[in-house]
Amino acid sequence: MLLNSQKPASLGFESLKFDHTLKLHSHPSRILASWSALDRTQKPNVAPNPIWGQSRLCRARGEHLITRVWSNVRNNSTAVETRVNEKNFERIYVQGGLSAKPLVVERIDKDENIGRGEESVVGSEAEKVNYENLEVSVGREESEGEKEAWRLLQDAIVTYCGSPVGTLAANDPGDKQPLNYDQVFIRDFVPSALAFLLKGEGEIVRNFLLHTLQLQSWEKTVDCYSPGQGLMPASFKVRSVPLDENKTEEVLDPDFGESAIGRVAPVDSGLWWIILLRAYGKITGDYALQERVDVQTGIKLILNLCLSDGFDMFPSLLVTDGSCMIDRRMGIHGHPLEIQALFYSALRSSREMLAADDGAKNWVRAINNRLSALSFHIREYYWLDMKKVNEIYRYKTEEYSTDATNKFNIYPEQIPHWLMDWIPEKGGYMIGNLQPAHMDFRFFTLGNLWSIISSLGTPKQNKSVLKLIESKWDDLMGHMPLKICYPALEYEEWRIITGSDPKNTPWSYHNGGSWPTLLWQFTLACIKMGRTDLATKAVDLAEKRLKLDRWPEYYDTRNGKFIGKQSRLYQTWTIAGFLTSKMLLENPETASRLFWDEDYDLLEICVCALSNSGRKKCSRGAARSQILV
Repeated sequence: MLLNSQKPASLGFESLKFDHTLKLHSHPSRILASWSALDRTQKPNVAPNPIWGQSRLCRARGEHLITRVWSNVRNNSTAVETRVNEKNFERIYVQGGLSAKPLVVERIDKDENIGRGEESVVGSEAEKVNYENLEVSVGREESEGEKEAWRLLQDAIVTYCGSPVGTLAANDPGDKQPLNYDQVFIRDFVPSALAFLLKGEGEIVRNFLLHTLQLQSWEKTVDCYSPGQGLMPASFKVRSVPLDENKTEEVLDPDFGESAIGRVAPVDSGLWWIILLRAYGKITGDYALQERVDVQTGIKLILNLCLSDGFDMFPSLLVTDGSCMIDRRMGIHGHPLEIQALFYSALRSSREMLAADDGAKNWVRAINNRLSALSFHIREYYWLDMKKVNEIYRYKTEEYSTDATNKFNIYPEQIPHWLMDWIPEKGGYMIGNLQPAHMDFRFFTLGNLWSIISSLGTPKQNKSVLKLIESKWDDLMGHMPLKICYPALEYEEWRIITGSDPKNTPWSYHNGGSWPTLLWQFTLACIKMGRTDLATKAVDLAEKRLKLDRWPEYYDTRNGKFIGKQSRLYQTWTIAGFLTSKMLLENPETASRLFWDEDYDLLEICVCALSNSGRKKCSRGAARSQILV
């Protein structure tokens, strides 16, 4: 029996061997130009297909083709056998460097016939998307704002070799210095993907998933150091590179953080990719995409990166500042709620999508153990309401024992003055971060919404979060929904924590700015909890201004009254978030496929129960009655 949920080595992942010879240098021009030296006489042993283009002049950096093994079983229950034959697993090698041949899949199995004769290439036309279960509302006439939003979303589509692969972060024709807003971001594309899927257009989402998967496997280097395998890029750009005889070729140029401000790796990209992969299957019915061996390998690479052993004592992911939507210094380093909620969602998604074979059983067991530990940790220690504030206010400190009440040695003096007046009598929320002797009491919207969507919080906690939002509507919604966090860092606190960031000034951008893209996540959370009235109120509030204000990225001031001082206009995820919210409200049955209900089986799983050691005292039993509420 696996006692530690963080041991990918025991999950058979050492059989995934990658011989990386591609290095990403600090000079993109050298990388892009290098493709003209490729051996153009090489012919892959697979048929051409529309997604990879009609000619060999369409490449990604390090393009390779992948064979596929189909699986007939999708879902995995929480009940997993303890005895596993770890010999049955796909071995995958990347060979050949710049002259990379197709990815070779060698299956080790007692049955030599398994997996043979089922080859395919990325984006095969034989894989048809089925939208039989999708309910698309056609009875209501679209508003002028919706018509403009759809036109703008179509204009933002990025094509690669003639096929759509994503949407630009922003498409403002008056912006002379787009910086990286002319790229396709993984997190930014999610609301665009959902809008297309809900409209019955799945091709662009499928292409996006497969192309970003292709980019995942290449080595990423910053100052001679490479992060772990499985890291997804923050974004990518389609570039045209000149060749001989007045010809050009298109290449995909990804950014894994080596060009980002602060050089921070995008921890959330892989989590969003897994969540979107599940949503694609749920809405289109194209589960075959999830079952491909390259997609299965991509999922496992991300899981391996997230479940690796470390020094941490907690089940939550430890990350640096700026590794998620808040991608600048904002004091969220450590264990931010946003990452934990997305991590929990990605784990639940992965458990559904992992192919049911002997090799997957260890993965599912590790996922279940981590889900169980993470849900307990967040529900027990991140939850804050008036009762909990009073408890912290009376905390004793310097408790040295296994059954201490103040486990993280939180000093009561840390409770900010604003919180004492702000916390309502009814309602509560998950705090933003928790570390030894440190609680971040700020309300972070995305993390709390995904705690509801994924059932990371208990049903009672989820209801209480929406109660708090309703009672603090003017603070969190104001003139434009929704605040990314509340309250803003001000004065000396702003100077110390942000480093005097001129973009994250109080009540601007990530420091208390209002972001309309959060609207679709709020809508999904409200639909799950039966509070569509709140979602409708927020959507109506946003619709009054977004078209008039030219679809800004974010709004400034305490009440979100003014367009952000550095806000890009015609921001794609603002447009897509609005459209997705409207369609989710019209199709609540379809929306129900995108969230998770409580998994009561997880409450019975506890790694502590597997040990006879007297040192392991778990408070889970005492807290279980609260969790089940």
